[in-house]
Amino acid sequence: MNDAPVADTATQTAPAVKRTPLIAGNWKMNFDHLQAIAFVQKLAWSLKDAQHNYGEVEVAVFPPFTDLRSVQTLLAADKLAVALGAQDVSPHAAGAYTGDISAAMLSKLDVRYIIVGHSERRGGHGESDETVGLKARAAVTAGMVPVICVGETAEDLEAHGAAAIPVQQLQAALSQLPAEAEFVVAYEPVWAIGSGDPATPAQAEEVGKALRDVLRAERGDAVADATRILYGGSVASQNVASYLKQPNLDGALVGGASLKVDEFSRIAQFTKHVTV
Repeated sequence: MNDAPVADTATQTAPAVKRTPLIAGNWKMNFDHLQAIAFVQKLAWSLKDAQHNYGEVEVAVFPPFTDLRSVQTLLAADKLAVALGAQDVSPHAAGAYTGDISAAMLSKLDVRYIIVGHSERRGGHGESDETVGLKARAAVTAGMVPVICVGETAEDLEAHGAAAIPVQQLQAALSQLPAEAEFVVAYEPVWAIGSGDPATPAQAEEVGKALRDVLRAERGDAVADATRILYGGSVASQNVASYLKQPNLDGALVGGASLKVDEFSRIAQFTKHVTV
């Protein structure tokens, strides 16, 4: 009879790296710099009152370019733990690119994260997979973390099935990044954004797993285990916990709900609503 101890299955299947969830508020084209200051102050107060632990759930806001300096000043002066993000970046380092904002400029504002490849940039501004990859590389080169958005339209979903287009978009972005790059992936089903009819947690998890499989195949276990994958698409305080119970979803890219202090604060406190 073999008296060797039975292996701990839970330990065997546990992730190699604990991923800190990220709740990211994309304000899009909303709030002037005065409104931005007031919002971040209220958000910080709300999270403080709730005894929020930023080490357990990271919170970031992504204001318009015109608000970044004001929000940066507030965060630094009041020593607030909210992270600062930008909504876009130029793929170019400098030069005759009217209206563009370089990664170096954003770095000087203590920006931590930069959204690249949001569906509104891909669709409304015609950004290609190559452009998105170059923007991600510009962010990494300047010492910041790109939030690489991937997702499919309803037409894509019908024509190619779940995950095909997001996987293709992620592979294209990875081809532009150095091996040591840190990045976040955000899956945003375009058909769900602003619709009030989000993807189900199971649908989001299916794509999240496919994206992590790409990371594992192309970057190895360490990167796959450490990289956070966010879900974005009609996220609200009532549904966020159901998404973040999924093993391959590590946070949320929040749009409209991030413009309401109380609602965004509740989303950031999702761990209080997660049940096994």
